[in-house]
Amino acid sequence: MTQAVKKDASKPHYHGHRDRLRERFINGGPDSLADYELLELILFMAIPRRDVKPLAKDLLTRFGNLPGVMNAPVGELKKFSGLSDTTITALKAIQATAHRMLKQEVIGKPILNSWSRLLDYCAATMAHETRESFRILFLNKKNELIADEIQQTGTVDHTPAYPREIMKRALELGATAIILCHNHPSGDPTPSQADIDMTRAIAAAGQPFSIVTHDHIIVSKNGTSSFKTMGLL
Repeated sequence: MTQAVKKDASKPHYHGHRDRLRERFINGGPDSLADYELLELILFMAIPRRDVKPLAKDLLTRFGNLPGVMNAPVGELKKFSGLSDTTITALKAIQATAHRMLKQEVIGKPILNSWSRLLDYCAATMAHETRESFRILFLNKKNELIADEIQQTGTVDHTPAYPREIMKRALELGATAIILCHNHPSGDPTPSQADIDMTRAIAAAGQPFSIVTHDHIIVSKNGTSSFKTMGLL
């Protein structure tokens, strides 16, 4: 009896905390946990012998929120004290899984009937990028998503887009419509005049081929904007 008590007392204090957190998650679901606690659960799997609550809180402070942590570049995560390559791999694997799940929710389905899922997918995959990327969603005549491709990656505030190359790719895929999407690392999703001019040039380039530009979505960590909704297309 004495030996059993002594053995339990020698356990690190966080062992009981981990068990209680897992139980709350299983019984109450993810909404029963704060963001730092959900991040703790992930870190448990990669860091078995350490109290990871301080690390989870520090990560959220450094990167702003849970999406910021999961979408942080590997290079930035490597600079963070306490994160091994194994832990970073775990975080990025979960991020990749989430992105793939969101993509599979929209691929091969009528996009115009799944607009909120499309916005979720674009925001999850692009909103926290530190450089601008220009994504093209190619649709068939049923408005089903048949391809999703990053066409260009630029600097922190500019991405080149070439209407002729976009239309060439659309014809190769047999697409009859496209949706443009790019991110603003600044956090402001408001279209610039250059964004507006580029979008109109792409839409005009598609007219001879009966390829319609349905929308141009700009995503940022602070929200999204739609050219269609704003009356710019």
